[in-house]
Amino acid sequence: MRELVVTTFVTLDGVMQAPGGPGEDPEGGFEHGGWVVPFFDEGMGRQIDEWFSRAEDFLLGRGTYEIFAAYWPHVRDEDNTVAGALNTRPKHVASRTLQRVDWEGARLLGPDVVGDVEELKRRDGGELQVHGSHGLVQTLLEHDLVDELRLLTFPLVLGTGKRLFADGAVPLGLRLADSSTTNSGVVIASYERTGAVRTGTF
Repeated sequence: MRELVVTTFVTLDGVMQAPGGPGEDPEGGFEHGGWVVPFFDEGMGRQIDEWFSRAEDFLLGRGTYEIFAAYWPHVRDEDNTVAGALNTRPKHVASRTLQRVDWEGARLLGPDVVGDVEELKRRDGGELQVHGSHGLVQTLLEHDLVDELRLLTFPLVLGTGKRLFADGAVPLGLRLADSSTTNSGVVIASYERTGAVRTGTF
């Protein structure tokens, strides 16, 4: 059994929609696309490179797959860790609408996404990584399939947008496994799943 790890950018109020650019995901009239860009620095880049280097394969939702597939196959820099990982390792795509995927190494999952992911987790090997993929992450959290959350929390509040923990989020216990802060004020933290929520009384 191997670990499924979710990595995402998130604001202080939990928004993860369209971090990379204005046209990335305007659904719902979202007007703040590209909110990550002013904070991106070398420290964040080093951490992202290190995480990508651990991936054995990737699990992506349709939107993130389309964004990645439009950009990363064209990056030919041999020293680019993210491009190297995404262009050479398997990519499993969860989608209700795509009929085919053309990126080398990509394949569509079947209609039983939960069952397919459970089968992927049962395999031996390294990390199965999810990046972005808001809708897919909701399904994975709902079915208790996430072993670790890697969150880059940015010092801003947007008020609207798709949130990491949407209404109806399933309670889960987490343990802070690692944390650091970049020069631009982004908190990078890894949380491991510990099981049910524990409660007590004072």
